[in-house]
Amino acid sequence: MRRAVFPGSFDPITKGHLDIIKRASKIFDEVIVAVLINPDKKGLFTIEERVELIKKVIKDIENVRVESFHGLLVNYMKQREAQVIIKGLRAVADFEYELQMALMNKKLDPEVETVFMMTSAKYSYLSSSSIKQVVTFGGCIDELVPDEIIPDIMGKISEK
Repeated sequence: MRRAVFPGSFDPITKGHLDIIKRASKIFDEVIVAVLINPDKKGLFTIEERVELIKKVIKDIENVRVESFHGLLVNYMKQREAQVIIKGLRAVADFEYELQMALMNKKLDPEVETVFMMTSAKYSYLSSSSIKQVVTFGGCIDELVPDEIIPDIMGKISEK
């Protein structure tokens, strides 16, 4: 079985993330969307909320599941018997950072491969940070995030 892990903070998930998930699900037998617990980052959504938001938008993709994790990605990969890390790339700046991470992961576990997937051009400018900023200042996010989670994002921002 070819199992891949798509790690990230997903705070919140964007249409760019969902594009990568859908495309990866056609390549691999199973894709695990792994929501990273980063104690140094204060997110908009809790880890549990992020997992639930992602579950809402991937519910119809049978070979994708969502989990959270903390610690080294390569250790999580071993626990899940996954061979491939999926990383989405938007621009050259993403590549530089992700290449360093891929090389470190390869050093830590030579059995793990990283597959870079270019995001679709129509989502190349999207980031979770930009979504939060647009909503905070009253902008429309209809074309930026999956429709199912727009009320969740709007509600969370209004709480702040």
